[in-house]
Amino acid sequence: MDTINFNDIFKSSFIEKTTSFSLTDSIIGLVVAFFVGLFIYAVYKKTFNGIIYSHSFNISLLIMTMATALVIMGISSNVLLSLGMVGALSIVRFRTPIKDPMDLVYIFWAIVSGILCGAGFIPLVLVGAILIGLVLLVFVNKITIENPYLLVVKFEQAATNEEIEKLIAQFSKKYALKSKSMMQGSDIEATYEVRVKNNDANLMEAIAQLNGVKSAIMLSYDGNFTA
Repeated sequence: MDTINFNDIFKSSFIEKTTSFSLTDSIIGLVVAFFVGLFIYAVYKKTFNGIIYSHSFNISLLIMTMATALVIMGISSNVLLSLGMVGALSIVRFRTPIKDPMDLVYIFWAIVSGILCGAGFIPLVLVGAILIGLVLLVFVNKITIENPYLLVVKFEQAATNEEIEKLIAQFSKKYALKSKSMMQGSDIEATYEVRVKNNDANLMEAIAQLNGVKSAIMLSYDGNFTA
């Protein structure tokens, strides 16, 4: 029969976890996560080419990197805690829509960097951050991609359609008819995907001056189209 002495009564698992905790390694991991998150913050701000810049989203990338590193540090030495954390995170639902696919790339980058910092792979996260940052800076800022436009034309007569397509062929590098619908009466509405030459906006003005054309609208087009 096992005997229980005085020390076993006051034995605490909390003290054991505290003594096995490395404060130096944790501080190093969090500091590295902070600087990597700060680097992600700077790259996102430099490569952002949208309309409305969200400073709060960019700050969240920095905090996300540090918070992920903190979580990994806590669960790396405790299997039960790791299983509980997975169960807790499984019920979390992020309802904020991601409008730009590049925002999802930065979120994934921040999470991966935090995981590596928390696991102690400091050289790997530093090399990866530099390489990913260079790729983003080169491909986002240096390489220019010509986005197409959607040209929506509303006109009266079917004969006007040929004149419209002649002007589109004259002013654009490439064009394609996306949809065509009949309106009430004799009105026709046609939608074209066009790639204008040197971003020339004179195409819309030329079409608007044709007889029978009621309206002409040109919209920026990201490649998604719903008929």
